[in-house]
Amino acid sequence: MSAASGKPRVHQVLATLGYGDAIGNEVLASQRVLRAAGYTSEIFIETADPRLEDLTLDYREMVGRVQPEDILIHHFSIGSRASRTAYALPGRMVLVYHNITPPEYFLRVHNDLVKLCYHGRRELMAYITRAELALGDSEFNRQELEALGFTATGVLPVVPGFTHLDVKPDRSLAGSFDDEWTNIMFVGRVIPNKKFEDVITAFHAYRTRHNPRSRLLLVGSYGGFEKYFAMLQQLVSRLGTRDVHFLGHVRNEELTALYDVADLFLCASEHEGFCVPLIEGFYKRVPVLAYASTAVPATMDGGGVLYKTKNPFEIADLMAAILDDRRLEQAILASQDAALERLGRQDFGGTLLGFVEQISSLPPREAPEVAWDFWQQFDQFEHLEELRQYRPALYKALPDGNEGRGSGDEGRGRGDEEHALQSFASEAESHPPSPIPYPDQNQE
Repeated sequence: MSAASGKPRVHQVLATLGYGDAIGNEVLASQRVLRAAGYTSEIFIETADPRLEDLTLDYREMVGRVQPEDILIHHFSIGSRASRTAYALPGRMVLVYHNITPPEYFLRVHNDLVKLCYHGRRELMAYITRAELALGDSEFNRQELEALGFTATGVLPVVPGFTHLDVKPDRSLAGSFDDEWTNIMFVGRVIPNKKFEDVITAFHAYRTRHNPRSRLLLVGSYGGFEKYFAMLQQLVSRLGTRDVHFLGHVRNEELTALYDVADLFLCASEHEGFCVPLIEGFYKRVPVLAYASTAVPATMDGGGVLYKTKNPFEIADLMAAILDDRRLEQAILASQDAALERLGRQDFGGTLLGFVEQISSLPPREAPEVAWDFWQQFDQFEHLEELRQYRPALYKALPDGNEGRGSGDEGRGRGDEEHALQSFASEAESHPPSPIPYPDQNQE
């Protein structure tokens, strides 16, 4: 409890604080709101962008500092040491859940991430009884939390800031695209769930059937996904599509200039927790055409145009209809303006403080009982669960833990591990393996 204000300290903890991504922006905005309301509030992280490090504290400093009367806002995007430390500390916890990317999207593209996705979601299950409240940053994410078994849920809305787009445009990159050609644009990290291949094939159909004087501008980092990036380049080569530009990560000054020359924002993503670039397109008054999946329809909130087809020729026809009809384009922009206004009226600060007051009314919480090898046992349980589901014959051949028992751990088997995890294994086993949150970052 803060002696000066008489209010509980409200700290935030997360694995990584990124610069300019959706999670990082929300964390920083939350701290501003909390401090303005008189709460003592720090940000504890495992890693941070060098530009933000001076705003954070190392997650290990939570130990001994966080007390039962404090509140921890835990931003969960993937399993981490910071997350596990937060689990074992005293204090009332609010879990804020940032998107899920199903691990199957990364098969044959990023095998390590497939494993991280699987294990991270399983780790999320441990917080069902640890968190007093679980919030999604969209209604789509809240519904997933509810389906996973969290009982007290809510929505902490994403209200994007646009200061990063209000900077002076740097036209050194966009200037070469500012001509009489039509510019189709998409912004997002080059990862498989964003379905860049669908954007490329739709553009190919549009260019060949409707407008040969058009180009595709793809903005976003492909770091860590070089294999997927190479597959996309092979697709472009195989189709023989010219004027497809992979621009990589760009600075904010370059990004706003690219929006200025864009004629249409085309999104084919199959999985989004929110998708901030859609709203950036609204703000920069670029018509948005997006695949109606996961959180995308709710994010667009009646603005722009949604489509449900996977046929590239049908998408190309929609693109042409928008780009060739000035009155239709103006109607779409008006719908986006109205949606953006509704989004801006959402009271992020008031909603956050309301949730904090709700949790403040609950009694302080002591640290949960956690055995010294709790997470080691959890990991071992994960290995056994994988065997049980994917190699059942080998799983059945394991000793049950009651045979050949010696003085050490040499007799440890599946029976021991299952018993050691009895406190929450039944909770985890009641849910099938499923994906974990993956940061819904903009172009990072």
